[in-house]
Amino acid sequence: MIDLTGIIAISGQSGLYKVVAQAKNGIIVESLTDKKRTSISSTAKVSSLEDISMFTTGDDKPVSEIMKSIFDKEKGGPAIDAKADDKAVAAYFESILPEYDKERVYTSNMRKLFTWYNGLQATGNLKEKEVEKTEEAAPEKKVKAAAEKKAPAKKAVAKDTAKAKTSAGVKKTAGVRKTGSA
Repeated sequence: MIDLTGIIAISGQSGLYKVVAQAKNGIIVESLTDKKRTSISSTAKVSSLEDISMFTTGDDKPVSEIMKSIFDKEKGGPAIDAKADDKAVAAYFESILPEYDKERVYTSNMRKLFTWYNGLQATGNLKEKEVEKTEEAAPEKKVKAAAEKKAPAKKAVAKDTAKAKTSAGVKKTAGVRKTGSA
C-alpha cells in the first residue's frame, strides 16, 4: 500500500496538501506542488486520502491500494492523463480495478484519482508503507511494558502515629487544652 498519511484534499481547491501543523482555528497546510503554506479554516471540507475508498462489487477498496496497483502497473511512472477521453479513462481504470462498481463510480471519480496519483508521482510522494511482520506479536509486549511504567511498585509509607514534639520538647496533645487546674 502507498503511504498517504498527512496528505489531504481540500474541497474547492485544486491539488493536494500536506498537513504541517494545527492552528488555533484550523490547520496549516503546505501545497505539494509549489510548497506554499496556507491556513485552512476549521469549517473547510477536508478529506484525508488515507480515509477515501472506492466502491467495488465486494468490500470498498482504499485509494492507497488502488494507487499501489497503478504504481505496480506503471512501474513507478505516471498514470494515464486525467484529461483523456471517457472511454480511455474507464478502460484504464478497469484494467487496474476490474471489480469496481460501474453504477456508483463515475468517470469524474476516476479522473480525480488519476490526477491525485500523477500529482503524488510528480512530487515524489509515492512511498510504500513499511509493514514489519515481526512486530505483529510485539504489541502485547509493548502493552505490558507500558502498564509496568504507568503503575510502578507502590512503596509502603509508614505513617508516624506518635504525637509530634514542639520546639520546647513538650509533647503536643491534640484536642486537650490545659487550663492549669485539674
